[in-house]
Amino acid sequence: MTQAIDFAAIADAARDGYMNRVLTSVNDHDVHISVMDAPFRWHVHPASDETFVVIEGTLVIEFDDETVELHAGQMLTVPAGKRHCTRPGGARSVNLTVEKKDCETVFCDAHA
Repeated sequence: MTQAIDFAAIADAARDGYMNRVLTSVNDHDVHISVMDAPFRWHVHPASDETFVVIEGTLVIEFDDETVELHAGQMLTVPAGKRHCTRPGGARSVNLTVEKKDCETVFCDAHA
């Protein structure tokens, strides 16, 4: 049976801290929902692009050479191999992310 996924209800249930979970898989990619109220560590995905779609709030994505602010209704793809760090631009952000299933995440120091 095909069933709708209510990501707003999932986000509403995650009221404190950081939550990241796979909602569904599409071909060889996973679609995650993430709810964050604090920064996530600097990291890189060596073999997968990562697309962010902001559902609620503002998501700040820091790179070595620039910082991008995404607001609800906006999206951005981070190319494979590009170091980045994400954080909410306010009290909280809710985002969908798409990346290759079982992609590797390599955590990095804050300074390149």
